[in-house]
Amino acid sequence: MARIEQHWYRITPLHLILLPLSLLFWLLSAMRRALYRSGILDSEKLPVPVIVIGNITVGGSGKTPLTLWLAQQLLDEGWHPGIISRGYRGSATAPQAASPFDAPTEVGDEPLLMAQRKLCPVWIGRDRPATARALLDAHPECDIILSDDGLQHYRLQRDAEIAVIDGMRRFGNGLLLPAGPLRELPSRLKKVDAVVINGGAAAEGEYRMQLEGSVFQNLLNPGTVMRASDFHDMRTHAIAGIGHPERFFNHLEKLGLTISRHPLPDHHHYAPSDIAIADADAVLMTEKDAVKCAAFANEKCWVLRVDAQIDPALTLHILRKIAPHGLQAA
Repeated sequence: MARIEQHWYRITPLHLILLPLSLLFWLLSAMRRALYRSGILDSEKLPVPVIVIGNITVGGSGKTPLTLWLAQQLLDEGWHPGIISRGYRGSATAPQAASPFDAPTEVGDEPLLMAQRKLCPVWIGRDRPATARALLDAHPECDIILSDDGLQHYRLQRDAEIAVIDGMRRFGNGLLLPAGPLRELPSRLKKVDAVVINGGAAAEGEYRMQLEGSVFQNLLNPGTVMRASDFHDMRTHAIAGIGHPERFFNHLEKLGLTISRHPLPDHHHYAPSDIAIADADAVLMTEKDAVKCAAFANEKCWVLRVDAQIDPALTLHILRKIAPHGLQAA
């Protein structure tokens, strides 16, 4: 965890310095939203429905698993989704397709993970409207766009917004950046179409999300799989360069594993030394870590695939939101 993030989940003397900056952040954010609402800043409407999956905090909350889950639900209902993403930490800036064989340093780890699932086209680009247009030009069969992240990117008009909340960390100390982890105040959640709670209790009107998975795939030899019980007599280490590494470690322990924990910053740039753990019989990692370690993986590397399990009522709710477009699911 970066040094500043250590202050986001408690109140420390540092906040006396950071609070004025948080106030400035709030003022600039509010001004920007007002400019879009008034039409002074232009926003773009696409010819197909747009669903934005985002959050109001910095750091991972489960947006990518939710995006993949929603893509599958839409496919099952007869839609043809496409996914757009900024490609955070990737070098590419202009709109381009993300393929399963791209380098994570080019397209970003999360778009690469989604492309490897092979559910639907995945495109990246810093300019979200331009990226969505490029995707639709390349895939005219796509009749709905899912934006992975982008809740605060108002230049792309949206037909539905889904906010994902980390059920364990919630809103941290409740302060805006840089004093806390909030991009927007919790009152913003009253304006979204659905709130999904990842890994915690959901209040009335919210949707509970749980990440499930128990099968490990060898990163060097993908055809080889093991279950949690197969690691019980091994010296097992777990690495996680995600927004909340403890979620992954806790999941492994719920599977009955005894692990040595190696938390790393979100979007960590992996090197061979990160997985060369001398006393390890097995090194367990998330899919997001795996796409960055595949180039130098060894036989000790195992990746756990997880899938989001969400109340199916969310699908019905979202389908009702996009119904005015006249697109009927098969």
